[in-house]
Amino acid sequence: MLKKIKYENDLEMIINNLNSRKESISKDVSETVEKILSDVQTNGDEALIKYAKNFDGFIINNMKDIIVTKDEIENAAKSVGEDFIRILNRAKEQITEFHKNQIDKSWSIYKENGVIMGQLVRPLKRIAVYVPGGTAAYPSTVLMNIIPAKLAGVKEIIMITPVKSDGKVSDVILAAAKVCGIDTIYKIGGAQAIGAVSYGTKTIKKVDKIVGPGNIYVATAKKQVFGTVDIDMIAGPSEVLVIADEKANPKYIAADLMSQAEHDKLSSSILITTSEKIADETNKELDKQIKELERKDIIKSSLENFGATILVKSLDDAFDVANEIAPEHLEILTENPIDKLPKIYNAGSIFLGENSPEPLGDYMSGTNHVLPTSGTAKFYSALGVYDFVKYSSYSYYPKEVLKTFKDDVIEFAKLEGLDAHANSIKVRF
Repeated sequence: MLKKIKYENDLEMIINNLNSRKESISKDVSETVEKILSDVQTNGDEALIKYAKNFDGFIINNMKDIIVTKDEIENAAKSVGEDFIRILNRAKEQITEFHKNQIDKSWSIYKENGVIMGQLVRPLKRIAVYVPGGTAAYPSTVLMNIIPAKLAGVKEIIMITPVKSDGKVSDVILAAAKVCGIDTIYKIGGAQAIGAVSYGTKTIKKVDKIVGPGNIYVATAKKQVFGTVDIDMIAGPSEVLVIADEKANPKYIAADLMSQAEHDKLSSSILITTSEKIADETNKELDKQIKELERKDIIKSSLENFGATILVKSLDDAFDVANEIAPEHLEILTENPIDKLPKIYNAGSIFLGENSPEPLGDYMSGTNHVLPTSGTAKFYSALGVYDFVKYSSYSYYPKEVLKTFKDDVIEFAKLEGLDAHANSIKVRF
């Protein structure tokens, strides 16, 4: 099922194939989104009412109709049952334990000459979390986006999520919101929702940042409003890369490859191994295990089009290839996997050993599952507390200390042709 290739000859082809998965934004989509955003910016709630009816069949008679009530949240929590609430709380504890270590602090330097310098760390005031609706219901998305924001100290967190004509938000989504302590939820989705939180309407306040996944219209809207507000990232199709030595278990490798392949026909699952035997046995396991899986057609398409086994001569070669691909998820199924961490430079999230499969990270390990894709792990990081704060530097200089710098600052300003800069220093002396 997985084609075998040798990386010496075909690495560039592999990377090009991975990059081809990015959903291209057509001119029509871009223009449609631009018109929707402009309409929302100009007409506010009136535009939201129109698009809810046109796109979702949701009739809004009063803008209060788009606000999820406390009763809806409470009823959803009861509906999902105590065991699911327990699971949500356990996941919340794990995610909190990991992310609380990312909390940054303000700091100051006090010098003997009276100079004070430092950095202020301040949380964003208001953020919006976009949660997909419709057939997709991902309570894990709620936890992964909201918990780091809460730890950062964000005071106002709103959720936006699309609904169908019945105007109901999925019970599991509302239950996750309750566990996270979120009660401001709006029943709007699509590019119009992105416009509403970016520009503000009479009903919905403008936010500082938008996080959370969405379809091509949502992703395009996030791109277009960036600069008016901040965004997390534009994530592409999911991917996993497994590095395995000759002692790895093919049964586990196959299962982990398929766990990502089932997301989407554009998902990518790649095995890098030093062993041709492992490659062959993994293919046998894929053929065997896929028969029992509900999403077998999606998995098969994903593996055949964007999956591969890359044969390498050594584990050093394997890590070189992995660092070049920069995968979203990287599994290390080798002897002494923890010892291999220094070899890894580019990966969204790393899973060490056969008992740390990627799905554990999706739900319960505590690490964040909002990750860079399509090679962007070379310069982007997983979503974290640091995404919800901003930094301001400050300095205080006594006049006698400024005097020791004045001539150099004036000369520097002159070299750049900025006479008023130089004058700002001169007038003080």
